[in-house]
Amino acid sequence: MAEFEPIAGQDDSSSQIQAETLVVGGGIAGMTAAIETAEIGKKVLLVERNPSLGGRVAASHQYFPKLCPPTCGMEINLKRMRSNSNVRILTLAEVEKVSGSAGDYEVQIKLNPRYVNDKCTCCGECEKACEIERDNDFNYGIDKTKAIYLPHLMAYPQRYVVDPKYAGDERMKKCVDACEYGAIELDMQPRTIAAKVGAIIWATGWKPYDATKLDTLGFGKYPNVITNVMMERYASVNGPTGGKVARPSDGKDITKIGFVQCAGSRDENHLPYCSAICCLASMKQATYVRERYPDAEVHMFYIDVRAPGRLEDFYTKVQDDEKFFFHRGKVAKITENPDNQNVILEAENTLTGDITKMEVDLAVLATGMVPNTADEPPPLDTPLDEFGFIAPDTGKGVIGAGVAMRPYDVSASAQDATGAALKAINVEGRR
Repeated sequence: MAEFEPIAGQDDSSSQIQAETLVVGGGIAGMTAAIETAEIGKKVLLVERNPSLGGRVAASHQYFPKLCPPTCGMEINLKRMRSNSNVRILTLAEVEKVSGSAGDYEVQIKLNPRYVNDKCTCCGECEKACEIERDNDFNYGIDKTKAIYLPHLMAYPQRYVVDPKYAGDERMKKCVDACEYGAIELDMQPRTIAAKVGAIIWATGWKPYDATKLDTLGFGKYPNVITNVMMERYASVNGPTGGKVARPSDGKDITKIGFVQCAGSRDENHLPYCSAICCLASMKQATYVRERYPDAEVHMFYIDVRAPGRLEDFYTKVQDDEKFFFHRGKVAKITENPDNQNVILEAENTLTGDITKMEVDLAVLATGMVPNTADEPPPLDTPLDEFGFIAPDTGKGVIGAGVAMRPYDVSASAQDATGAALKAINVEGRR
């Protein structure tokens, strides 16, 4: 294979890229697969459709059970990739077409314009000059960014990007004028490049289930009903509130919070399956509240608590908290008290049939994990299961990794990605 240097963002070569392995998806699973492959001397092409690497993990506040920030693991992974010339990274890139067979694939990749070149120093002057605001998708629409923005503090590549919806807006010329380095090019165009690879790892991750479809649970109707992924951003120091967990309606402190488990999950009308990690994620988020508000009550409504293996210890630790209350019952309805904008949870005990009503300051919906492969199937007629996850061990199509395979926590995703890297090496080795 031809030698190549690591590259972030747009690729300027016109020749065909050659690598032993193509990894699609730059979240924790994709990064792990790329690193593990590269560090044994194999050439890897890592393709990510977003403007930076990190995926959902980069938007988290803490991992469980250690409760350390994702910046720890992300920083180590980025350092390993930056120092390894076997890894080539393409952001804002999408796989358009794949042909061939295992050991000999031809891949067509579309490179979408960033509108900011590698002269960018992240000085922020363009952002200050920008008059246009957009919904901040990194914060799940809780707040706004400018139309030219840095995706997040740990973004890699560490470079601004322009929302393509506004690249042609006349007002963006003020950003161009504000940049003394000539880094903004609003006339950038999409390009297509070709790659030849021996194996393909598909690690395109997941998205949270659309809570607006849960019409009885009040999301989008009542401001004090949020989702679990939004809770991560509220708790994060680089989130929309600087880490203050408060009521969205008025910014008041939390005195009583309700976690609504299986919001849409294990439900034949929504997600029939269990996402496995939601219980632990809610217990983790409860620690955010208890750290900031020592007198606050936490109430978690559940069908069954899932805490497999060593994570049982984390569950036991949370149970010892005298302010943490578990309620067996599936919340079927959420309404609002118009006098104070508190929300009222109505749940039925799944064993006794008794109905519980509880008023809380804030309700957090534990929505499930939906694989991106469900809406955007991988190429090569890769078999999927009935929920849209890549079917395991079929020997057909691409090699799945992380949540493209099944719901996983961060640690399990990394472990699965390491296994996927080994499979890819074996496939490439058969050429």
